[in-house]
Amino acid sequence: MSTDARPLRTSLPDTPPLTVLVTGANGLVGRALCAELVGRGVRVLAAVRNLESFQSLSGVQPLQAPDLDDASAQWPLAGVDVVVHTAARVHVMNPAPDENERFLRVNRDGTAQLAKQCAAQGVKRLIFLSTIKVNGESTVPGVPFAATDAPNPTDPYAVSKHDAEMQLLAMSQQTGLEVTIIRPPLVYGAGAKGNLGLLERAVRKGLPLPIGGLDFNRRSLVSLTNLVDLIACCVRHPGAANRVFLASDNEDVSTLGLAQVIAQACGVRLRTLAVPVSLLTIGASVLGRRDMLRRLTDSLQVDISATCAQLDWQPVQSVEQAMTDAFATGTSRAQALPR
Repeated sequence: MSTDARPLRTSLPDTPPLTVLVTGANGLVGRALCAELVGRGVRVLAAVRNLESFQSLSGVQPLQAPDLDDASAQWPLAGVDVVVHTAARVHVMNPAPDENERFLRVNRDGTAQLAKQCAAQGVKRLIFLSTIKVNGESTVPGVPFAATDAPNPTDPYAVSKHDAEMQLLAMSQQTGLEVTIIRPPLVYGAGAKGNLGLLERAVRKGLPLPIGGLDFNRRSLVSLTNLVDLIACCVRHPGAANRVFLASDNEDVSTLGLAQVIAQACGVRLRTLAVPVSLLTIGASVLGRRDMLRRLTDSLQVDISATCAQLDWQPVQSVEQAMTDAFATGTSRAQALPR
């Protein structure tokens, strides 16, 4: 332990009050987590960069958060038992020339700076929301990713998250700060943003979708409710210390199956065309949408058996229940959080 760090607390309180600081509390996951923790009797501090934009939540105290790319940032950690770090720089549509460096400054260096201050201020545990992209971009059908697999990040976002994980695990050994890493796949729920919303809108409009033949791939998703429940479990569970956990709904779907579940949740009839993948590939190449096609045709499966066993945890929602919560409304309100 560094000489300038206060001694770490030896155990988490068994009963409230437990104080948890949530970074990125204005985001999809952060805001939902704040509400869930309050419901579990936790004292919640919401760290946000723009206090004026924070919509008040009962029982949640908003605090000013520094910029993650500020090397001199000081975090409000006095009296905090656990930090849940959901804030991050995610994919942008029009990346700047120095985008790679920005990812590293925010997601790697900013996380490391936060962890150092956690150790110095006596915070017991830091829970880091990473991404399944640390494992890789795709899997062979029937051969899901496991937490023990060798990492294979391929884009700047995934590399920055992997580097942050390595920094956290090393710091845990050096300081005694407990670290929990969670790697979710695509997160969906009411109010999220991403490509799943495009599929929802197309399904609602009754457009004939050329995905009738895309029943061969399998993808893992995680609902916002399931992810928040897992994070909340990790706040207190002693088995969460210094572990990497994968997250999912524990039900994998094909692209066609996903569209069918969305249509059922929306209460509309799904119309599809069975277009050969070879023709889809040609069309995607012409339109410059090969990455989008890859997400429609590739598999990305996640094995959460170790997560469930270590934490004695199970997803609280099925895919059908979660999709109904997200999409059962007359107007589009649910999209997906980019992973």
